Amino acid sequence: QVRLVESGGGLVQPGGSLRLSCVASGTIFSIDFMNWYRRAPGEKRELVMGITSDGTSSAADAVKGRFTAARDNSKNTVYLQMDTLQPEDTGVYYCYARIKTRDGRPWRDYWGQGTQVTVSS
Repeated sequence: QVRLVESGGGLVQPGGSLRLSCVASGTIFSIDFMNWYRRAPGEKRELVMGITSDGTSSAADAVKGRFTAARDNSKNTVYLQMDTLQPEDTGVYYCYARIKTRDGRPWRDYWGQGTQVTVSS
């Protein structure tokens, strides 16, 4: 059993910052890439940031220069630092990870339950 749990969401004023965390727990053997997605109200879920196991990250154009991602493999944790937040960053942010468990099963996709980020004055 594997779980992804996000935290760190909340209400912030435009121009402010938030740091999201996502912790993977359970019978984990290895984690490949970990991504952050978001779904704005009335919109489809979109990829925000991706980060590989060696720490190489890539950002969507909408967040380049404002968001950064980092991983702590020893803690099975990925972070999303969000700076200069704007109202259009409002949405539910989801953590995703591709994980291989200790039972020998193939790599599988896992999702967190999401954390709400609201940017408003």
